[in-house]
Amino acid sequence: MADAELKQRISAAMKAAMRAKDKQRLGVIRLIMAEFKRIEVDERIDLDGARILAVLDKMVKQRRDSARQYTEAGRDDLAAQENFEIHVIQEFLPAALNETELQAIITEAIAASGAAGPRDMGKVMALIKPRVQGRADMGAISKLVKKSLTSD
Repeated sequence: MADAELKQRISAAMKAAMRAKDKQRLGVIRLIMAEFKRIEVDERIDLDGARILAVLDKMVKQRRDSARQYTEAGRDDLAAQENFEIHVIQEFLPAALNETELQAIITEAIAASGAAGPRDMGKVMALIKPRVQGRADMGAISKLVKKSLTSD
């Protein structure tokens, strides 16, 4: 039910942006809705909550990468647009996890998987990913898991 709720929230935000004549925000929300529709049509499925979060998370990651590249190229105007899009997309993602919560999830996943070293990183990441999707950067989590597994 959370998946329908999230889609409804995004749809309501789109209507609110239309009423407020906020073209920039409306454009970002339309990008989100278009991506959902593209996946639903291409794969002939209805997106569930986990997939919606994965799509939003991927969109944020793409924009972070673009913003970094624009900043390195001295195109601060384009980087600012990407950062604005990140901000709008993140409004629909669950609250980010703090360092303590992340470490607790990592420790729990290592114990549950029986991981003994860096070669077991895949097992640990498989347990962590569904729990943190959309709430933390998977690249940062990967580094924390690797650090935890090599220090044991």
